[in-house]
Amino acid sequence: MMHDLLLLSNSQVHGRGYLEHALDALREILDGRRSVLFAPFALRDYDAYVARIAGALAPLGVSVRGLHAESDPLAAVRAAEVLYVGGGNSFRLLRALRDRGLVPAVRERVAAGEMAYVGSSAGTNMACPTLRTTNDMPIVQPDAFEAFGLLPFQVNPHYLDADPGSTHMGETRAQRIAQFLEENDVPVLGMREGAWLRRRGGRLELGGETGALLFLRGEEPRPFEGGDDLSFLLTTPARFDSPAP
Repeated sequence: MMHDLLLLSNSQVHGRGYLEHALDALREILDGRRSVLFAPFALRDYDAYVARIAGALAPLGVSVRGLHAESDPLAAVRAAEVLYVGGGNSFRLLRALRDRGLVPAVRERVAAGEMAYVGSSAGTNMACPTLRTTNDMPIVQPDAFEAFGLLPFQVNPHYLDADPGSTHMGETRAQRIAQFLEENDVPVLGMREGAWLRRRGGRLELGGETGALLFLRGEEPRPFEGGDDLSFLLTTPARFDSPAP
């Protein structure tokens, strides 16, 4: 497996420009590559989304084209150097990807080392086996929850630590992940905003300055910081409540 992945928890950190916090990580994965195919399906205005990404990546010297504008999306994915899947609503995103028949092709090309993959927020959810650890409302209904499966575990982007002074009576993010683990024995990495994952083949590293929490069934959450080696997660068994995709 020759996976080349950069998975961002989010696209923007408070007080910094769009993608500015991860520009060095983006520069590293895009080094030597000239073009990016961007999937804007998680937001409504595709053209505006592509333009925003193109502007943010312009300092890196790559061109960006929108997958929505391709007459043959499957052929475009099969020819791409880099696929970047942006954030927004993960249910809308997954439905668009599945309706276009893109899931198997993306999985195969990334696993073969033929195409790099960049995801942010919902795009990071798509790198997991399923979207079941998204934070989003199901504003549309995909035909299945199966995603790209570029990781064997789940990620919860935009992870929020509980505020001990809050009077909010709804579940915390940690409680919602615990509910997921009651039904699925699958590692879940809660990535705070400003964190990312970098996978190079069989090596997985946490990046950024904000860290993450790893949730495992029956265990207390384990904290990790930027620079930590998380490669063990690539071989940790995962059991979903139905056969894993």
